[in-house]
Amino acid sequence: MAPMLEVRSVRAAYGPVVALREISIRVPERSIVTLLGANGAGKSTTLRVISGLMRPAAGAVIFDGLPIGGRPADWVVRQRIAHVPEGRQIFATLTVEENLRLGAYTRDDRAGIQDDMTRVFAYFPRLKERRRQVAGTLSGGEQQMLAMGRALMTRPRLLLLDEPSLGLAPLIVKDIFRIIQAVNEEDGVTILLVEQDARVALSVASYGYVLETGRVAVHATAAELKANETVRRSYLGY
Repeated sequence: MAPMLEVRSVRAAYGPVVALREISIRVPERSIVTLLGANGAGKSTTLRVISGLMRPAAGAVIFDGLPIGGRPADWVVRQRIAHVPEGRQIFATLTVEENLRLGAYTRDDRAGIQDDMTRVFAYFPRLKERRRQVAGTLSGGEQQMLAMGRALMTRPRLLLLDEPSLGLAPLIVKDIFRIIQAVNEEDGVTILLVEQDARVALSVASYGYVLETGRVAVHATAAELKANETVRRSYLGY
């Protein structure tokens, strides 16, 4: 079967600096696939190309059989691809509820939007408690929950997550990844996950790609990557 998402030999650059060099990845429907690698390896750039925030210099991005590489970000969102960027990038001066409603700006099904708001609050009870609170006053963990909740309000088929554990306490990270698994297993959302903590990423993903200087260095099942000596030493710390 063809994958839901396929990145084929994509090249991308920031001016003269080449960030991606012939990147190719495949993400099956209803799976969790992770991108691993050091800072500057090209992980976030890969997500930016997929979500339309960056135009590829060469190659193709195919979503559900449809070429989407180089299309505007707002058009990509309407294909039900949601991107939770590194650093969360919430609307700090708006309330929690206003942020969530902005996540549904492409939709006009009021009943469905309300149902999804209820579902987001079920995943993240803290957001329900703080629904009238200005988002910029939330803790880092709560802001990450809000960024994920806002993405879920698009009712995505594909969710792109960039460093969801960054700067968070271990207990919050555990909670975030429990919800990531639930979104995948219960809602059937396909997830492409960028994560510095390779150990936690491989605990939820079925497949992974290790990037080095804009190239795929190795790719395999999560179990095989855990058993790979180079990956263990470089990313898992044992």
